[in-house]
Amino acid sequence: MKYKKLSNTELEVSLLCLGTMTYGEQNSEKEAHEQLEYSNGQGINFIDTSDGYAKGASEEILGEAIKGKRDNLIIASKVWNPMGDGPNDLGLSRHHIISACEASLKRLQTDRLDVYLAHKWDGMTPIDEIAEAFD
Repeated sequence: MKYKKLSNTELEVSLLCLGTMTYGEQNSEKEAHEQLEYSNGQGINFIDTSDGYAKGASEEILGEAIKGKRDNLIIASKVWNPMGDGPNDLGLSRHHIISACEASLKRLQTDRLDVYLAHKWDGMTPIDEIAEAFD
C-alpha cells in the first residue's frame, strides 16, 4: 500500500480510504468487521465515516470493529446531518458541531478524531462561528 501525508499534517494515510456509509444499512455488523479486517490487512489505515450514516449506526459498528486497532488507524468523521428533531440538531452551528463531535466520539469508543469535516455547507451559520467551533 502507498501512503501520503494528509495535506499539511504529519498524518500518513493510505491512498485508499475505507468508506463506511453502508454500515448499519446495507452491511451487517459482521460484514463491516470483515471489511475492516480485510482492508486493514491490505494496508488501508484511513477510514471515513459520518454521524449521518444510518443515524450514527455506522459509527457504532465501526467503534466495535476498531477495538484494539485504533492507534494504527486514521479516522475521519463528518458533521452536519440531522441527528434529532430539534432546531439545533443539524447544521454547523457551534452548538451542533461540538455536541455532534462528542456523540461521535462516544459511538466510536475513542478519545479522538483524526479528521473532522463539514459534511455539507450551512449557509445559515456565519463562517466565523463554524471555523471557531472546528478550531
